[in-house]
Amino acid sequence: MIDTFEIVGLVAAFLTTSAFVPQVYKAWKTKSTESLSLPMYLIFFIGIMLWLIYGFHLNSLAMIVSNIITGILALLLIILKIKHQ
Repeated sequence: MIDTFEIVGLVAAFLTTSAFVPQVYKAWKTKSTESLSLPMYLIFFIGIMLWLIYGFHLNSLAMIVSNIITGILALLLIILKIKHQ
């Protein structure tokens, strides 16, 4: 059974992860990534991967799921940024 704090974590993870979806969608549709900072997203992606490792260490479903999804979204933005420079 999932405890109350894990539910709070899952809700927080959903909200913070879904915040990236509009940016990825816009970059994908417009093929415009001029306003995106590549160094920022590279640093962010590395941080997300470290949070993912930490989530596995804690066995936290919220941290694992959210950081996998956020990592994929950040990686997509990095790829689009490089592709459309």
